[in-house]
Amino acid sequence: MSDNTPNKSKSNMPKFNLSWFYMIIALGIGFLFFFGDGQGEGHKQVTYTEFKEMVNKGYGDKIVAYNDNTVDMFIKPQHVRDVFKENAKNVGRSPFVHVEIGSTEALEKFLEKAQEEGKFTGSIQFEKKSEMFGAIFWNIFPILFIVGMWIFIMRRMSGGGGGGANPFNVGKSRAQVYEKDDKALRITFKDVAGQEGAKQEVQEIVDFLKQPGKYTELGGKIPKGALLVGPPGTGKTLLAKAVAGEADVPFFSMSGSDFVEMFVGVGASRVRDLFRQAKEKAPCIIFIDEIDAVGRARGKNPNMGSNDERESTLNQLLTEMDGFGSNSGVIILAATNRADILDKALLRAGRFDRQIHVDLPDLNERKAVFEVHLKPLKLDNTVDVDLLARQTPGFSGADIANVCNEAALIAARHQKDAVGKQDFLDAIDRIIGGLEKKTKIMTANEKRTIALHEAGHATLSWFLEHANPLIKVTIVPRGRALGAAWYLPEERQITTKEQMLDEMCATLGGRAAEELFTGHISTGAMNDLERVTKQAYGMIAYAGMSEKLPNLCYYNTNEYSFSKPYSDRTAELIDDEVKAMINEQYERAKTLLSEHREGHNQLAQLLVEKEVIFAEDVEQIFGKRPWASRSEEIMNTENEKKELEQEPAAESTPLLENKVEPENETL
Repeated sequence: MSDNTPNKSKSNMPKFNLSWFYMIIALGIGFLFFFGDGQGEGHKQVTYTEFKEMVNKGYGDKIVAYNDNTVDMFIKPQHVRDVFKENAKNVGRSPFVHVEIGSTEALEKFLEKAQEEGKFTGSIQFEKKSEMFGAIFWNIFPILFIVGMWIFIMRRMSGGGGGGANPFNVGKSRAQVYEKDDKALRITFKDVAGQEGAKQEVQEIVDFLKQPGKYTELGGKIPKGALLVGPPGTGKTLLAKAVAGEADVPFFSMSGSDFVEMFVGVGASRVRDLFRQAKEKAPCIIFIDEIDAVGRARGKNPNMGSNDERESTLNQLLTEMDGFGSNSGVIILAATNRADILDKALLRAGRFDRQIHVDLPDLNERKAVFEVHLKPLKLDNTVDVDLLARQTPGFSGADIANVCNEAALIAARHQKDAVGKQDFLDAIDRIIGGLEKKTKIMTANEKRTIALHEAGHATLSWFLEHANPLIKVTIVPRGRALGAAWYLPEERQITTKEQMLDEMCATLGGRAAEELFTGHISTGAMNDLERVTKQAYGMIAYAGMSEKLPNLCYYNTNEYSFSKPYSDRTAELIDDEVKAMINEQYERAKTLLSEHREGHNQLAQLLVEKEVIFAEDVEQIFGKRPWASRSEEIMNTENEKKELEQEPAAESTPLLENKVEPENETL
């Protein structure tokens, strides 16, 4: 309990707020108004002759004489208008006239005579005038105002948090520290689903931190740092926290933007303070998220588009990572999705010794991620994890978490007791295509045209071997699309020319169906044409899949280049090859649709009636698809492996055990 007492007392201390500064100023002004030298009241400067006339006329209520030969005479309320020519409400609560006199003796004689004659009946006071407080206040107030404005500007410029609350802490590190004893926030590799390759690489870092002597005894050096590279949402930050949790060491977390400030030298100062704190708690891990904010490559021309503050911060980071100083026991982890723009000095050996690629999860990894995010949900028996994993290619871990959350929201919206398969499918559809717009009004002719278009896609994908297998087709408007067809994209490691041509032909099926069965074309195929054109240019200009331009790649790695890496004649040749390839696949699509005209028209009519059809409906019209998808082959292989692993447990034959044991070791 004694350890928690200091922290509790610190948390209860009042924090500085700009409202306190405003309150102090208001109290000071109020004090001067009520207790000051009377300058808050209505007053008027008069001559000594005017003063004597007012006294003789009986205007005076009270006279206060000061030791500096000045006199204040307070005016009776009924005579305020006579003196100030204004209403008493406009003049103030206690109006007075101010006059300078020659001597106090002459004033005493004049007032004694006025009292004897009955012209003045008020009181007379003699006081010492002190302007000490007013002088001090008006001398100190500008300084206080400047200091207050400086604090205000510092808070705003530093983001208002961390070290920005105190202007003297602007150069301090704003890293969040997770101590190793904090069990509530501890994350291990069990909490990270998928990413087996990345976890295997970072496991070495955990071994370095746990048993450094095992490596240093052989003369090896512990790596300085590792760079986690991958698309957003793949779990780079989570993986870094898992490393700290597995190694059971302190974890310093900081964003790259936390170093960069408007003030010169702040970023470098924060880098120094961060490494100073880390050395005190070594062994530990420093994690810098979005390091591209401070580690961007420095310009060759220092006068053109450079940022001196950012570059000084980067230079200090380079020095701390591999300088003359010793950083034993401090490992730096950084995350970015733009490794191509980082400075080369940052990526060299001795700083970030290795780059760990945290890619998008594949089929098996997505299945593992789904199983993690499905644990807190209440599911029914219809949920198929394998289907969900197959239907979400290209989804990151964050996207899968969003799918699970959206499915739970949809189920709750429909007053269900558990989340079912259809809820997940609806969630995926909403994330990919957008919200359904069932209120959009269409004519029968428009609906027929959209049905023919989508039926064209479905028909060709069914009869092309390498096209993506169909899931469902809909003509209900969703997002900006008037209709859509859902497929299970094939996640191939390599893609052949024939596979890409089949995908191109299936994409052109909508436009081909419109021309064949309606006699006209529409703007509904604009997105299809865009995808096909980009794919054709990629095949010819980058992949070298052209007969006239074979084995050539014109990919330009310099994103700031203003010139093409090929001549104008080659550009014309590329354009001609793209046109020939697209036209060839378009004619192929029309030929296939003509061969299956009856089935296509049945499919279109079914779409008009139901608005949404599934692969089972297409199978009833065209029969079973003769080709198995790549995902199905992978799933079947995984199931066969599981069956082989379960056979030794069921049978006790020594011969079988000896046959299966080497297989388990390789797995």
